Parts: sequence; structure tokens; C-alpha cells
Amino acid sequence: MPRRAADPSATLHGVLMRVHGVGVLLTGASGVGKSELALELLSRGHRLIADDAAEFSIEREKVRGRCPPLLRGFLEARSLGILNIGRLYGRRSLLDSVTLELVIALDQAAQHSESGIERLSGRRSQCRILGTDIEQISIPLRLGHNLAVLVEAACRDYKLRRAGYRADEDMTRRQMSAIRRQTRRRPAP
Repeated sequence: MPRRAADPSATLHGVLMRVHGVGVLLTGASGVGKSELALELLSRGHRLIADDAAEFSIEREKVRGRCPPLLRGFLEARSLGILNIGRLYGRRSLLDSVTLELVIALDQAAQHSESGIERLSGRRSQCRILGTDIEQISIPLRLGHNLAVLVEAACRDYKLRRAGYRADEDMTRRQMSAIRRQTRRRPAP
């Protein structure tokens, strides 16, 4: 469906990819490693839509992202410069557009301790893009983290949640059931 000039649009800083079938925008401060993370995800077979600047519009009541034509197929990696992703990874590594479903914020300043709820449910929130609430997960940058694995797991978990399954709720139910069983087995004093 072609866009009309009056349709709302926005250009956001970040890397837009499709990971395990999920449209995901990687955000974070300049120099945090978004493009390097994108290269790792590309090497794992995921697809790039836009590096650095992604254009978003509303199509069929969903937020749809694409790359500005001038930047299409290119990615800037610090120390390497501009890379032609289609030539490096093949044309199948690129997509024209994707429905945005998830924002992953790479959080450089996350030096706080995690609460029990955060450890159970993650650092999840919502962000608003073009009047639409999009799920957001904040991943703190820590030495030794494999960000590509975390992004892949976040996208797989997003799909499970969308299908109605939540691991945190499942684990809580199991724990409550075990506590009830243990309580019933205790002999009365």
C-alpha cells in the first residue's frame, strides 16, 4: 500500500532488523555497539532493513519500518567504515521493510542491582511510536554478555508471549504448586 504525503511518519536512530521473524529495532547511545550487534545477527542468518536511521509509518494499523533509499544495504561499523551488506552476506540478508514489534534498548548506564521482579520478568516496558505501543526490553551492557544470543532469545520469547505463554508465570505456578505440596506433607505439630 503506497504512503500518502499526509500519513504520519518518523525517522528513528537505531538498527532495524528481522530476527526469528520479529521486526526489532536495536536502540542505544551512539557507539554502544548496535551495528556490531547487527553484524553478529547477520552472520547468524537474520536480516537487515536499516542501519543508523529507520523510517517508520503506519500501514494497516501497524508500525512499518524501512530504510531511507540512500542508505539501503549499507551499514557503518566502527573501525571498518561503510560495509555493503548485500555484497558481504548476499541479497537475502536484506529486507525492504518489516512490521515493528519489539524495541531492544542497549543500556550503557545500567549499573543498578536487579529487583526480584526484574529478575523474574526482565526489564520490560512499552514505548510509543506513531501513537502505537511497542514492547521494549532494556538489556544492560555488561562485560561478557553475548548480546546476539540475548536478542535472539528476546525475539523467541516475544513470539511465545504473543501466543499466550509466559515463562515467568509458568515458573511461578510451578513454585506455588511445589509449596502447596510441601505444606500438605508436613505433619501437624
